[in-house]
Amino acid sequence: MKSYYVYILKCSDNSYYTGFTNNLERRIQEHNDGISITCYTYNKRPLVLVYQTVLSNPKDAIAFEKQIKGWSRKKKEALINGDIELLKILSKNKQ
Repeated sequence: MKSYYVYILKCSDNSYYTGFTNNLERRIQEHNDGISITCYTYNKRPLVLVYQTVLSNPKDAIAFEKQIKGWSRKKKEALINGDIELLKILSKNKQ
């Protein structure tokens, strides 16, 4: 069974980039190598992996990636820090 990863990278400017891939190691290397000048992370290297989760269904992974991309910085940081209670509070407050 194939695995799909949703990940968050912390950029050198302290912003976050959220992505999805079926090969996490390769994809992070591509980001850090700067293979595409049009990529958000190109001018924000070096990048550090700060969160990852594995899903077995690519549709679920894509949906989760899109969900995270819509979140505030506070919600992303709660996820990164594993603070589920704060994540719930922020979700209720829609911050």
